[in-house]
Amino acid sequence: MPICYNNLMENLSEKTCIPCSGGVPPLDIVLKRKFKEHIHEEWKFTHNEKRLLRVVKFKDFAESMKYANLIGELAEEQWHHPELTVGFGHLDIEIWTHKIDNLVESDFIFASKVDLILNEVNS
Repeated sequence: MPICYNNLMENLSEKTCIPCSGGVPPLDIVLKRKFKEHIHEEWKFTHNEKRLLRVVKFKDFAESMKYANLIGELAEEQWHHPELTVGFGHLDIEIWTHKIDNLVESDFIFASKVDLILNEVNS
């Protein structure tokens, strides 16, 4: 029976990240690409499609820091920790599951939750 991708990926932002303790297989490339269709278009694959990266532009350092802190709070709540690079006028958010050095569903869940936080930047 084929997997119904639409049901699997609906409402990613309403799901909860599941901490990885290792030994979990990464998503195959087809699933990675399907999941990516359900997050903001500014997310890009890096590291041979093993990581997600989104670079967001801001007017100054204070605004970059504000959003980094909001994403940091989310990371603690979800127990899913991105790499954040804060600079004057930008915030780089890189997501992957460190234990397996690849992507799992929780990475896309976290990205969709970050998208909710960043929605107000351009509104």
